[in-house]
Amino acid sequence: MKIIAIGAVTAGGKTTVVNAIKDRLPRTASLHFDDYSFDGEVEDFSKWVSEGADVNVWDLSPLKADIERIIRSGEYDYLLLDYPFAYQHQMIKGYLNCCIFIDTPLDIAMARRVLRDMKEAAADEIRNEMDIYLKYSRIAYVQMLKDHLSASDYVIDGAKELEDIITEAIEIVLKC
Repeated sequence: MKIIAIGAVTAGGKTTVVNAIKDRLPRTASLHFDDYSFDGEVEDFSKWVSEGADVNVWDLSPLKADIERIIRSGEYDYLLLDYPFAYQHQMIKGYLNCCIFIDTPLDIAMARRVLRDMKEAAADEIRNEMDIYLKYSRIAYVQMLKDHLSASDYVIDGAKELEDIITEAIEIVLKC
């Protein structure tokens, strides 16, 4: 079985691409980082980045256990991880056959996030979210691009049309 991590910044397309590949490739399973709660989860990203941005503060034991369960099942040819850290996390890197990073420009990712997560929000809530992003959160997005994009085997232009991204990702998965 091949295990492929697909990363991107928040709202960069990870989940959409993972789900599309899973729908199109038989015998493919997926695990989604956002479906878990981990001990050591970072609350203050700006502080975390200023202290070195060590991804190993997250205890990924629940994710690791699910990876091992899927491997043992023998049911799948591919396991896709909707997962932000590429090879950077010591607990997971040994399982990975390759890492794909969807390099979505931060403005596109932010627009998607607002459209997805703030559909019912008032203008003041959206302005507040933009202020928090600029003051505190953006630094973590930039750090992710620095650390995890560069650690990935393949980079897909996240500004492309969705169908082109999915097609390119499937081609990569099949050759990993």
